[in-house]
Amino acid sequence: MEIDAKLQETAPLHLPPVVGSMVNAYIICPRKAWLMSRQICPDEDNTHLHLGRLIQNQSYGRERKEVRLEHLCLDLIRREEETLVVAEVKKSSRAREAARMQLAFYLYELERMGIEARGELLFPEERRREQLVLDEKLARQVEEIKGCIVNLVLQEQPPPPQRNAFCNKCAYAEFCWA
Repeated sequence: MEIDAKLQETAPLHLPPVVGSMVNAYIICPRKAWLMSRQICPDEDNTHLHLGRLIQNQSYGRERKEVRLEHLCLDLIRREEETLVVAEVKKSSRAREAARMQLAFYLYELERMGIEARGELLFPEERRREQLVLDEKLARQVEEIKGCIVNLVLQEQPPPPQRNAFCNKCAYAEFCWA
């Protein structure tokens, strides 16, 4: 049974589908992903949240910004000859693996829609750019993470808070440590 079908059959109607930001959050902190799944908003006054949005909005001005396609919210897209390039902009490479899996999720979902693309992780403050191509191994990782997120979202209670290296700058910190 496909993961999306399983979620639709068993989840209450108010639960959103798995989205890229949820994949990113899950890699960093499953509790954060659970809170997002319930549409619990982070602290909008969080400095790091503002800074990330500012960097995303002010970087790469000539490229097309934030494209929404069904449940996907892509930071940047462009064409290079016959290839569609989807880019994810991040403030820093500190959470590189989470950003990588978020971008892999986008490529996976686009492939399921019949759209072939390759990805780029962009870290403008570091002047870094990393290429990402969805291969079979990465596609399996995305499927596994989507399954874990579906199981997490179906839980009535969030996982207990666990401190990690990202807690100090997290916009959800008050939900865990207040």
